[in-house]
Amino acid sequence: MLKYRTIWIIIYFIIAAALLVHYFVHPLPPAGTIAGIIAGLLIYIGLAIWGATRVDSNYFIDVHTKGVTQEKAVSLSFDDGPVENYTPQILDILQQHQVPAAFFCIGHRAETQPHLLKRIHADGHLIGNHSYEHNFWFDLKSSGNMIKDLQTADEMIINATGLQPRLFRPPYGVTNPNLAKAIREGDYIPVGWSIRSLDTVIKEEDKLLERVTRNIRPGDIFLFHDTSAATVRILPALIRHIREQGFAIRRIDHLLNVPAYA
Repeated sequence: MLKYRTIWIIIYFIIAAALLVHYFVHPLPPAGTIAGIIAGLLIYIGLAIWGATRVDSNYFIDVHTKGVTQEKAVSLSFDDGPVENYTPQILDILQQHQVPAAFFCIGHRAETQPHLLKRIHADGHLIGNHSYEHNFWFDLKSSGNMIKDLQTADEMIINATGLQPRLFRPPYGVTNPNLAKAIREGDYIPVGWSIRSLDTVIKEEDKLLERVTRNIRPGDIFLFHDTSAATVRILPALIRHIREQGFAIRRIDHLLNVPAYA
C-alpha cells in the first residue's frame, strides 16, 4: 500500500541521486535537471491529491473502509445529522425493521439536537464523531485546531449521552497529514465506507437504490446521510433487499470488531 512518507523518501532520493550524477559523474543540461525535479514534485503532488480524496487509499493513515469477514454481513451508516426533518424518520424505519446503524454526527448539530442523540443511543445505534464544524475549510486547519474541533464535537456527544466516541469519520472522506496526526493524538479510530450512496446528489429513488444494491459484498459499509429525503424513501426497500440477498446487518463496531466508545 502506498504511503505518503514512503513516496516522499523515494522521490527525495531520486532527486538527490540525479543531482549527484549531475555534479560528480555526468553533467546534465540545466533544463533536464530542472525538468526532473519538477516531474518528481508533480508525481508527489498528484499522489497526495489521490491519497487525500480516496478514503480507502490508506495513504496518510489507515482507515477502516470494510469489515474483514467471511460472514455475509454489512453495516449501515449515516453522516451529517442529526436533523429534525429526517433523522427521526430514519430511526423509525430502523426500529420497525430491527436494524442497527451508525450515526456520525456533526458536533454543532448535536449541540442543538441533544434529544435526537439520546434517541439514537436509546435505540441501540452507534454514535460517531464527524467533526464539530464540518465546513469547507476544515482540511486547511492545523493538527492542533483539528484536534480541538474533534474534542468539541466529543463534548457535545458526551453532554447528550454520556458517551465519548472512538470512531471518527473524516468530513468529505478527505485525509491529510494534519488530520492523521490529530486522529492519532485523539486516539480515534478512523472509519470510511465501501459503498458510497451519493444521496446528497442523487435524488431519484430508483437510481439511488440501484446504485447501492449493484454489488453488495461481505463486510461492506454503506454511506448515507440522515439529511436526505431520498434516503428516507428507499431505506425500507434497501433493508429488504439486503436481507433477501442473505446478508445480516451488523452495527459497524461489531462488523469491524473495534470499540465504539472510550
